[in-house]
Amino acid sequence: MKSNIKNLEQRARILRARIIETSHKANIPHLGSCLSCVDILTTLYFSILRIDPHHPEDVNRDRFILSKGHGAPALFQVLAMRGYYPEQILEHYGEDGGIFAEHPPAPGYLPGIEAATGSLGHGLPLGLGMALAGRIAKKNYYVYVVLSDGECNEGSVWEAAMFAAAQKVKNLCIIIDFNKWQATGRSQEIMALDPLQDKWKSFGWNTHEVDGHDISTLVETLNQFPENDKPTAIIAHTIKGKGVSFMENDNNWHYRIPTASEVMNAKRELDVEVETA
Repeated sequence: MKSNIKNLEQRARILRARIIETSHKANIPHLGSCLSCVDILTTLYFSILRIDPHHPEDVNRDRFILSKGHGAPALFQVLAMRGYYPEQILEHYGEDGGIFAEHPPAPGYLPGIEAATGSLGHGLPLGLGMALAGRIAKKNYYVYVVLSDGECNEGSVWEAAMFAAAQKVKNLCIIIDFNKWQATGRSQEIMALDPLQDKWKSFGWNTHEVDGHDISTLVETLNQFPENDKPTAIIAHTIKGKGVSFMENDNNWHYRIPTASEVMNAKRELDVEVETA
């Protein structure tokens, strides 16, 4: 188990370096939001999800939706590392007419993408629909959705939360990337989110509060799902820009593109040398 956790942590470091390098080369923003969810995505794709990259349309596969669609640059790197497509095609990220953009494309353009997201607050309703469809069709798959704390401002999130609990959709699990920032300020200063765990619990969900950068804890918590006849919400406390000291907790990296020297400094901190996209 310890060796597996070390492997996941190393993958997360490599992914962070690739995301930062690609941001520089392709002029793609949202670095801070990408870096805060890397450990969550790494845990899901390399330890939890029951998937086969060689059969991405398998009807029995687990479903994953990145509801915080601006984290797509992280998801694209994870899917490539997991084997859904060659890592080399990411070298064309950001090119006119290409398939990679700032948000996930519609299904069918890239294997492994279940839903086009980016209109925040709609990933959970989509995941809820998929989970209900699986139950109706008597399929044994699970649905996982990663949300941002900012999109918990949206009414559609709470409508889905109430409906999922009422219908006892136990095959649905959400992970909230709780990095405490929204596009223009601190989440708690803009909307009264706290106490977030108590809110989800009051809506009838199993709830867990974890360190979103502790991969061992993420694995342990996700392995408890499903627990009973309730959907599950994991509030993962994260740091925007995690992994690079001059990016951490600095909301300017929601928009900024790193310079070549900043890329090198970031890779040095991550102790990773990558020459891919």
